[in-house]
Amino acid sequence: MELLGSTVTTSCAHPRATPSDFLPAISTMASSYRARFPHYNLAHGLSLPWRPSTYYRVASSLPTLAPYCARSQKVCESTMLPFVSNRTTLFTRYTPDDWYRSNLTNYLESNTSRHNSERLRVDTSRLIQDKYQQTRKTQADSTQNLGERVNDIGFWKSEIIHELDAMIGETNELTDVKKKLERALMETEAPLQVARECLFHREKRMGIDLVHDEVEAELLTEVDVILCCQERMKLHLDKAIAQLAANRASQHELEKDLSDKQAAYQIDDKCHHLRNTSDGVSYFRGVERVDATISVPESWAKFTDDNILRSQSEGAASAKLREDIQNLLVVTANEMWNQFNKVNLSFTNRIAETADAKNKIQVHLAKLELRRDAHSQLSRAAAHGRFPGWAGKEQGSENHLPIREAEILQEIFQTEMTIESIKKAIKDKSAFLKVAQTRLDERTRRPNVELCRDMAQLRLVNEVYEVDDTIQTLQQRLRDAEDTLQSLVHTKATLEHELAVKANSLYIDQEKCMSVRKSFPNTLRLVGFC
Repeated sequence: MELLGSTVTTSCAHPRATPSDFLPAISTMASSYRARFPHYNLAHGLSLPWRPSTYYRVASSLPTLAPYCARSQKVCESTMLPFVSNRTTLFTRYTPDDWYRSNLTNYLESNTSRHNSERLRVDTSRLIQDKYQQTRKTQADSTQNLGERVNDIGFWKSEIIHELDAMIGETNELTDVKKKLERALMETEAPLQVARECLFHREKRMGIDLVHDEVEAELLTEVDVILCCQERMKLHLDKAIAQLAANRASQHELEKDLSDKQAAYQIDDKCHHLRNTSDGVSYFRGVERVDATISVPESWAKFTDDNILRSQSEGAASAKLREDIQNLLVVTANEMWNQFNKVNLSFTNRIAETADAKNKIQVHLAKLELRRDAHSQLSRAAAHGRFPGWAGKEQGSENHLPIREAEILQEIFQTEMTIESIKKAIKDKSAFLKVAQTRLDERTRRPNVELCRDMAQLRLVNEVYEVDDTIQTLQQRLRDAEDTLQSLVHTKATLEHELAVKANSLYIDQEKCMSVRKSFPNTLRLVGFC
């Protein structure tokens, strides 16, 4: 206890200034919040300085307000008894209005924090649902596009298989006709050899019989006809060989396109059946920026359509060539047979003429030389041979045709639940991102022209960007929720600090002050009767 008017020298008279961000430790929060809000000793914060300037000046002017001011002390100094008191209890730093305003500010801040947290929670829940539906719809669109792509590939596969079967059948038929033409060409060698032998033998005629008669002309014509037929057969044979090469080239393109279609079909079908729970889905960072496509749906379809049109064109050309070869075989056979018959007829006529001339000569010789008749007949007798017949053979071909602390605590709990739901939503979206990126990665393995920038490819790229944007939005909302949680924790700490302040004030007022006031002198003593 000190005498009235003595100088206060204790450390409580010079309290340490409370920082603006002062918060007490929170026993109910996690250790991470303790470091965020440093604790200061409450005794320092509640120590009041001696003689606040504002109130002191007013009290000095109005002695009735401050019976212990300097003026009243001078007046009553000789009559007053020494009174020992803590000077810090006589003058306060704040007024009741300040006290009520502080409480009101804290309540408003609590309401604001709670309302902000509730609004954030509602918005976050709606955002999660909207993004979830958007992500599911995006994946459904991608799956639908992949299904349509698979159907397109299946359609073109069936077209290619059908055309490939037709081309294989046409190639086999043309091969048979080509073999038939080769055999027919070989068969023309015998008639040609016969005609040339006839000409060679007729060169052995003697004398006046070495005449360029009708037989010789027909033989020469026969040789020309056979040679002409051979030339046409060889020309068509070359065309058949070239056409077979074109057929096989077209068939090779169809087979290669079919193989690419089958590989693309398997890849796109696998991508079409990929789900969030499928095995093998993973992250492929940056795959959405890889554009290895070399075609678009129009050029992709045109490529296959051109292959089919080319095959159909080659098939039509091959069928026409087969028909031409068949006609050629018939025409050449008829020509050679007709010429053959003409030569035989010429031979018959010539033989008849020669025989008649021989008979006439014999008659004249008989008249001239009766005695040498037998000898002349024997010396002029000629051996007559028969031209062997030739008949061409035709062989058929086969056709071969696939609100307060409890409310703040509740809001903190709900905000933490919101943070967990956001984290779960982000984790759920990663499955969609994995599927989309896996699909894009799988589709980079499509061969050749199947690397098409089709609707499925564009939708998958858009899906990756949309899911990634969704994840970024949810992560931003997660940061907002964490900031809100920190605000709620700060509000709770402020409320706990204010609760401690109020408890301390109550303790001081009820226990300390009121207990001291019990020893206050009565009126008689105060007026000096006692």
